[in-house]
Amino acid sequence: MLANRDAVANLAVKDLTVAKQFYAQTLGLKEVAGDDAEVVTFKSGNSLINVYRSEFAGTNKATAVTWAVDDVPAEVKQLKTKGIRFEHYDMPGLKRDGDVHVGEEMKVAWFKDPDGNILNIVNR
Repeated sequence: MLANRDAVANLAVKDLTVAKQFYAQTLGLKEVAGDDAEVVTFKSGNSLINVYRSEFAGTNKATAVTWAVDDVPAEVKQLKTKGIRFEHYDMPGLKRDGDVHVGEEMKVAWFKDPDGNILNIVNR
């Protein structure tokens, strides 16, 4: 059934104009559909992310989107030049090295979009 189908992430936002600027200019995602005043779709690798207007924007308290990257500290450094501020969490088994949480084989860093959606990058 769904095992062979692609999935699409959906992120609720309050202001679509602000969100479009963040996802396109700050994160560098390519807008692939956006004629609708209520939703815009971005391409990230082989994935799609629908960013849509909702009164429930920012109410999710868990990670909404994860990007697997080759070098978490390098990505953190680059994102910081774009104005991204990173979140710090106390997580069992993880210690912090600057903005990067490190544990055994894992490196991860969390940040938020303008509506408070929690996003992260993690090593492949």
